[in-house]
Amino acid sequence: MGLQSMTGFARAAGRHDAAAITWELKSVNGKGVDARMRLPSGHERLEAPVRQAILSRFARGNNQATLTLAQTGMLQQPIVNEALLKDLAGLARRLEEQFGAAPATADGLLGLRGVLEIPEQVLDDETRTGLDAAVLSTLSQALDALEQARSDEGAALGRLLRGHVDQIEALTLRAEADPSREPDAIRARIAEQVGLLLGAAPGLDEARLNAEAAFLATKADIREEVDRLKTHVASARQLLAAGGPIGRKLDFLAQEFNRESNTLCSKANAATVTAIGLELKVVVDQFREQVQNLE
Repeated sequence: MGLQSMTGFARAAGRHDAAAITWELKSVNGKGVDARMRLPSGHERLEAPVRQAILSRFARGNNQATLTLAQTGMLQQPIVNEALLKDLAGLARRLEEQFGAAPATADGLLGLRGVLEIPEQVLDDETRTGLDAAVLSTLSQALDALEQARSDEGAALGRLLRGHVDQIEALTLRAEADPSREPDAIRARIAEQVGLLLGAAPGLDEARLNAEAAFLATKADIREEVDRLKTHVASARQLLAAGGPIGRKLDFLAQEFNRESNTLCSKANAATVTAIGLELKVVVDQFREQVQNLE
């Protein structure tokens, strides 16, 4: 199963008798999976099946679905509330005569609430069932398109994340092979530091200083951090190869990468290793940022 992004947009159109059906779907990042709908008045009965259709497709992401229904060739005859219209016209004339108000216009009066109404179309059970089926069928087409859009973006994210993992591995190997970690280099730095201390304070115990220096050298060893980084790299590659909804697992690995790179920087006793650790932190931040878009 491939990777999916949590972001995408899709549109699908269909028809049923004289009804034109249009679905627009939008998906954005989310900690879980959610579905919100905008349905025409009188079609609230579709909310449950639409929500179920969306939630069954995706593991994460906030999804918004908008349904538009347009009736063609089935215009309803408008109804004019003549009594209300007559009362409003009389009121308008009195305002004109008594206060000099501008004369009322026909379109202005007809535009007032309650004067002109277009009755809702009443569907029989058979027609309603057929329309609902067509609406859900069109929704399925829109969901197919949204799933494809998310998969296309997921594939691009996968390539980007694999590149980040390759960079993390390369930097880890550079830290592991850095000349400053060679025993001779470590002994030379310790000897230099001990010599400086003894020269500055001849009364210091040389054996104690050597023991303390050896202890600090052990604390500065980054072997464990390098090994854990290698393990996390292998885990990330395994997850990316398996695919599916792995965003949460990769986010956890991103936190582990960040923890090890921080520790590597704090333990490094050479400028070259510190520089590698800082570069590693930059790549890890980029990796984690992109992981947030993954299902």
